[in-house]
Formats: sequence, structure tokens, C-alpha cells
Amino acid sequence: MKIALDAMGGDFAPGNPVAGAVAALRDFADVSIVFVGDEQKVRAELLRHDTEGLSDRISVHHASQVVDMSDSGIDSVRKKKDSSVSRAVDLVKSGEADAIVSAGHTGALVAAATIKLRTLPGIDRAGLAVLIPADNGVFLLIDGGANIDPAPEHIVGFAVMGSIYYRELLNCPEPKVGLFNIGTEASKGTEFAKECHALLSAAPVNFAGNVEGHSIFRKPVEVVVCDGFVGNIVLKTIEGLAKSFFGWFREELKKNPIRLLGALLCRGAFRSIKDRTSTDEYGGTPLLGVNGICIKAHGNSSPRALRNAIRVARAAVGQQVNRRIVEAIKSHHEKVTNGQNATA
Repeated sequence: MKIALDAMGGDFAPGNPVAGAVAALRDFADVSIVFVGDEQKVRAELLRHDTEGLSDRISVHHASQVVDMSDSGIDSVRKKKDSSVSRAVDLVKSGEADAIVSAGHTGALVAAATIKLRTLPGIDRAGLAVLIPADNGVFLLIDGGANIDPAPEHIVGFAVMGSIYYRELLNCPEPKVGLFNIGTEASKGTEFAKECHALLSAAPVNFAGNVEGHSIFRKPVEVVVCDGFVGNIVLKTIEGLAKSFFGWFREELKKNPIRLLGALLCRGAFRSIKDRTSTDEYGGTPLLGVNGICIKAHGNSSPRALRNAIRVARAAVGQQVNRRIVEAIKSHHEKVTNGQNATA
């Protein structure tokens, strides 16, 4: 399969994207990479790596522009048509690539994918599906920031897409779905939340009701659904708290020699926790619902993170995630229509 890599996207481009892609090419023999970006810079970066035996799976597609973090998502599509992220999406649209991976501007990727690829049949809004470490594995939060003001019907779409993604890529036959809310009772929350609860109760997912913030890390459900406004705040709060916590922990350990000795004895456990909570291991976040596989990696992704983002893209293509989403949504809409006709 062929994956279009936004080689100019991210805080450390093109260095980290190229390094991560070369590692992925060595690990996954069935993957080819199209490096999209400034050809001169990309080829110069490739020369820094040992690509012996990989040349037949490497190509470069020149793009003269780069989306800056100060650009708006929509404007980047309209005014920077030759940007690396936009051209990478074009390759997926034309069938020249099976997926796109980008560590660049999130808004630009969401806008380009939505406008150029459109959404899947039966899906009105795409959602970012983020894997988060928890007890006994990970849970998936959707939407992580693609839609800040969705309708209740869109939340149902997020639940269906998230369930299928979790089922196919994490081998969980019937993932439980929870609606992120301020209480577990169906009567809790805003009118929006109550309507979402009612619709999810009739949706083709294993709906377990409302879940609260203090319990999601104990993994009462595998899929947590919410609007992108709430989801993005949650993600950034988790990330900020994790960084602060490890900083506080280091400060306390350095206060006396006894603590430092204890830390030395426990460094294996600390390393395991660090690996478990590292975004490098999860790689990238899929934008579910668009008519193509789009994986968004973190802006400061390391080469390993980008290697794993390519792994995620490869798995999503191989598992035919989009086809399964379309089938599930179609079945749901047919049941809703039949139910409405029966009561008419």
C-alpha cells in the first residue's frame, strides 16, 4: 500500500517525518511512501539515512507551500493550494495513495480532508479518535477536536465509527460506548446531552450510558463520545497534567539522596509508566468519517511516533475500516427508517 506523508508538517519537519518514514519502510515491507513537500529539502534529508533496498518504495511529490500554525484551516485550503498537506490529500483523492499521515496543522488537515475527500456515505461529520491509556489497556475518545458544535445525530455517528475502529484495530468484539457527561444518570446534563443519550440508546452500538471524568481511566467503557469542544479540552488538560505531574515528581525525588536512591531502584517501573503514557507509542489519531484514511500525528512527534503513525495508517487500510463504517451506518439508517414507517 502507498502512504502519502506530509513531509513538511510538524515542529521538526522534514527531519522527523523522513526519519520516521525510513524506519517504517524497514519495518513494513508492504508499505511505500510518497514524501510530499519541498523536494530539495526532502531529498537532502533522505541522504542522511541509509535507504539501501528501499528506493523502489520511495517517491517525492513536490509541494511549494507549507501551512503555518497561524493559518486558519479553511484559509490554508483556499490560499495555499500547493501546501504539502493539501497535495497529500489530493493524492488520496486521486487514488495515488491509500492514506495520508501528517504531523502538521490539525485544522488544515481536517479542512482539506473534509472538503476534498468529503465524508463517507451516511456520515455528516468526521471525528478525531484518540487512544488514551487506562487500566487494562486504552480507551478511545471521539471527538478530539474536529467539531466543536455537532448535532446529537453526529454524536451517534462518532459512536458507531469509534466502536468499529476499536473493534477492528484492538480486537475487541463488542466495545462498550459511554457518553461523556457530568453524571451517570440519563437525566443529567444539558438538553444536548439528554438528546444524545436517547439517540445512543437506540443506536447500533453497545451503549453503556453516561460516564464521568473521574472514572474514564478505570475504563468502564472502551469508547467515550463527546463533542469536539469538550474532547479537545479534555485531551489538553490530560497532557498538561501529565507533564506537570512528572515535573513535580522529579522535583520531589531530587530533594534528598534517599529519595534519589529509591528512584534508582524503581527506574524500571518509571520507564514502564513513561512508555505507557507516551504518545510516541500510539503514533497518530485517525480522522474517522472522511472518504479516505487520514492519520494526524502530534506536532512535536518524534521519528518513532511518526513511524507508528504510519503503522496506524497501514492497519486502518488493511482492516478496511471505512468500508465497515459505511456498512454499519447504512444498517442503522435502514432500521431507523423502517421504525419510522412502522409507526406512521
